[in-house]
Amino acid sequence: MLAYAIDKIVAAGVTDIAINVNPGETEIREACGDGSQFGCQLTYIEQKGGAKGLAHIVKNAKDHGFLDGTPFLMYLGDNILLADLSAMVQRFKNDNMNCLLALSKVPDPERFGVPEIVDGRIIRVEEKPSAPKSDYAITGIYLYDKHALDAVENMTLSHRGEYEITDIHQYYIDNNLNIGYEEITGWWKDTGKPKDLLIGNQFILDEIKTGDVGVHAEANVAHNANIQGKVAIGKGTVIADGVLIRGPVTIGDNCVIHNSYIGPYTSIGNNCEIYQTEIEHSIVFDDVTIKCPKRIADSIIGKGATVVAANDTKPSGHKLVIGDNSLVEL
Repeated sequence: MLAYAIDKIVAAGVTDIAINVNPGETEIREACGDGSQFGCQLTYIEQKGGAKGLAHIVKNAKDHGFLDGTPFLMYLGDNILLADLSAMVQRFKNDNMNCLLALSKVPDPERFGVPEIVDGRIIRVEEKPSAPKSDYAITGIYLYDKHALDAVENMTLSHRGEYEITDIHQYYIDNNLNIGYEEITGWWKDTGKPKDLLIGNQFILDEIKTGDVGVHAEANVAHNANIQGKVAIGKGTVIADGVLIRGPVTIGDNCVIHNSYIGPYTSIGNNCEIYQTEIEHSIVFDDVTIKCPKRIADSIIGKGATVVAANDTKPSGHKLVIGDNSLVEL
C-alpha cells in the first residue's frame, strides 16, 4: 500500500517525502529504504507520544523541521486510488489555493470527515458526524499551504482525544482562506477493513500494465504449466507441472508452486510455497507456506503463516493460532 501511494505521489511531481512512523519502527524503513527505488527522497519521522490524530502528524513534521512553510501534500497511507494526482496538484498551484481537499461520494459518509457544501463552497467540516451534511467523504489526500502550520499551533484535543484533521480544514474556512475541493471520479478506497484491502488489491491488479507482466528471466516455469491472462512472476520462482495460473495475478521472488491453481485477483509475496491448493481473490504475504487440498478465497494470509490440511497432523481437529480481530471460516 505504501509503495503504491509513493508511486502516485512521485508521479504528481512530489519527490521529497516523509513517512510518519511509530517510535522504533523498522519494517517500513527496511521495505522503503531511502526512496531511490521510487525516484524520491524518503525521510522517516517518529510520532512521539502515541497516535494523537492526523493533525498531530502535521505538527510533528513541523517540529522536526520537515515542513518549513512551503506547500505540501498529505497522503494517508491506507488510501488506494486509481486517479492521477497531477491534475489536483496543478489546480492547487494554478488557482493559488490555500487548501485543496479530495472528495469522494460514499454510501456511508458517517465513517469519514464530511464537508458541508453550499453554492459550490465548503462552509463547514465534521469528523464522523451522526447526521452527515452531504454524501461526500473527505479522502485522505490534502494539499495545504503554510497556514496549516499556523492551524496546528492552537489546536485542542477533541472528544475522541485526538487533534483532528478537520480542525485544520475548519481553520482555513474560519479565516476566509481559499479552500477548494476536487471530486475523485475514479475509484478510491479507504482500506480500513480487510474486505476493503481485497477490493483494493482487485482494482490495482486490474490496472497492471502490459510492461509489468511476464515471467522473470531467472524464474523457472515448467513446460506443462498453464499461465493465462496478465500474470507477473518474480525472480527465482519455480512454477511446476500441473499448475494453472489465471490472471490477473502477481507472484513474488523465490516462490515454489506445485500442483495448484492460482486464480484471478491473487497477490503472492516473496519466498512462498504453495502445494496442492486452489486460491483466488486473496493476498498472501511473504514467507507463507500453504499445503491444503481446499479452495481458499477472499482471504488475507499474513507474513510467515502456515496453512495445512487438518488430517496432516495428530490429534485430528482444527488447530488455530488467531490474531486480534481475525475472521476464520471452518
